[in-house]
Amino acid sequence: MLREFSTGELRRRFANAFSPRPLLYWSDFLASAGMGWGMFVVSAGAPFGSWMYGAATVIAVVALLRAVIFIHELTHVRAGCLPGFSLAWHVCIGLPLLLPGLMYVGSHNDHHRQSTFGTRADPEYAPIAQWSRSRISWSVLSLVFVPFLLMLRWGVLGPLSFAIPPLRRLLIERASTLVINLDYRRSLPQGKQARSWLVQEVAVAVVFWGIMVGLYEGLLPFRWVVQWYVVATGLLLVNQVRTLAAHRYDNDGARLDVVAQLLDSVTLNGWPIPTVLAAPVGLRFHALHHLLPTVPYHALGTIHRILLSEFPADSPYARTQERGILAAVRVLLRHAKKPEDHSQVAPAAPEA
Repeated sequence: MLREFSTGELRRRFANAFSPRPLLYWSDFLASAGMGWGMFVVSAGAPFGSWMYGAATVIAVVALLRAVIFIHELTHVRAGCLPGFSLAWHVCIGLPLLLPGLMYVGSHNDHHRQSTFGTRADPEYAPIAQWSRSRISWSVLSLVFVPFLLMLRWGVLGPLSFAIPPLRRLLIERASTLVINLDYRRSLPQGKQARSWLVQEVAVAVVFWGIMVGLYEGLLPFRWVVQWYVVATGLLLVNQVRTLAAHRYDNDGARLDVVAQLLDSVTLNGWPIPTVLAAPVGLRFHALHHLLPTVPYHALGTIHRILLSEFPADSPYARTQERGILAAVRVLLRHAKKPEDHSQVAPAAPEA
């Protein structure tokens, strides 16, 4: 029997599981991207409101979401294990969706550091369980504006910021990272990272303005841009719901030890279709991922089943489980504040 939270022992026990399988990565990613863009083309040409339009749009959202989530793997897989994969991800997904990898790679590490997880320095954590249900709902619905903000950020303000240093600093700190924590501030890129940012920013700006020129010249149907907005919004909304199911979000900014971080994370158990489609590429095993963040997505399920067979039924790891993504979101909403709760809270004292 393993000592449950000796991560060093877990790494030794499952050392053979840390090597990614390149063929699986490439085939899975290319199939997802190909299916997603293929269904995008079908949806853009189908009569709006028809069953074909609806079906193709849903498939495009699900497939492209799976392809997008591979950026999570790129963040954790050791350098050199998947040569060319980052470039392929950007060409097939990051650039056409105006989601360059710099928005996630680098900042995501702050979500895994024990010193920053769950604090104001964690871009992917906020005390959502302490929010009202209306605020939680708005955090999801407000994503309908994000595709427009991406166009503004990377197509207009980004190029302009190179001539306006204060704007450049503001964009890097506040508008270059995928966050749910609005207090998060991104550090200015340095050295090799700064060069990578430059390449990505130039590339995404070229794509944006290429699309604008295509529209102006009549080479690109406006319907395609509208459908791009619909599909991009759809995958952002689904991913946000998945994000709500990834943690308990009841920490108010205090530093947590390994066990507390584990208990704050959620395992989406079973095979219900919404869970499998909305939490792809290993994200269902989020608690295990926080224990062993560099394990490739294709090995997480096997390790999860082994741990459940070896740990007691009342162990902290077993307690991370929920019966699917919808069940996890319902638990979060049950713990959320109700409107009448605000009247029972004493007003905060003014800061000194």
